[in-house]
Amino acid sequence: MTSVTLPPLSLAARRTRVMGVVRRDFAALRRSPIRMFEILFWPTIELVLWGFVTLFLQAQRVPFVVAFLLGAVLLWQVLQKASNEISIAFLEDIWSRNLLNVQVSPLSSAEYLTGLVLFSLGKVALAVAVMAGLALGLYGFGLASLGVGLVPFMGVLLVLGWSLGLVGIAAVLRFGENAQVIAWSLVFVVQPLAGIFYPISVLPEPLRTISWLLPASHVFEGMRTVMGGGAVPWDRLAWAGGLNVVYLAGTVGLFAWALRYARRHGKLSRFGD
Repeated sequence: MTSVTLPPLSLAARRTRVMGVVRRDFAALRRSPIRMFEILFWPTIELVLWGFVTLFLQAQRVPFVVAFLLGAVLLWQVLQKASNEISIAFLEDIWSRNLLNVQVSPLSSAEYLTGLVLFSLGKVALAVAVMAGLALGLYGFGLASLGVGLVPFMGVLLVLGWSLGLVGIAAVLRFGENAQVIAWSLVFVVQPLAGIFYPISVLPEPLRTISWLLPASHVFEGMRTVMGGGAVPWDRLAWAGGLNVVYLAGTVGLFAWALRYARRHGKLSRFGD
């Protein structure tokens, strides 16, 4: 059997290292039924809970559209899991005392993050597919009702979720394991400001101004517009996409700074203790 040595900086070598991260995390997931259960359990519980709420509102003849709540729940899961999955994948390297090994390997930080993002994308896709099937089977709601806006809606939320995840990772690198609560809870700070289950107009004026600076707010307002029979608000999506570019660039820079700080002050070795 012959082995092929690739130039370290070639695209093929980089792709091999990135996929190595994906295969490593997939192997760990495949050997842990509890992890697979956790991916699907909480999203399913949340969908069923809000589904029953919408059925109750319909029975009480409340002027409310069931699709608004169920669509919000499904899109919220995209944002939440995109943020949490990349953060938890990083934290698992800390919990298993493997982060130092990753850092001294030929894997670059960009390749490591790319692998985490790709694997988190697969987990998000699995969870959303299961939830979409349940929503269609139990409540007759199909994600396809969002029309052509579905892909950009999800794309904006994915990128925002990854940006929030990077902020959590940077906090852990800078402040140590005591900051890990930030890694999985930061996305919930966004929840009341993003207008997920209610329009932005109900927020007080100062919070409303902050809300419009969140890409997720434009997505959920756009979702309600489409489900109310309107056209996809491409102007809002363009604005949300622009905000995402700024936030992603900023959070990547924040991660790079936190990693340099951790290396300079010997924090990575403490994660390996």
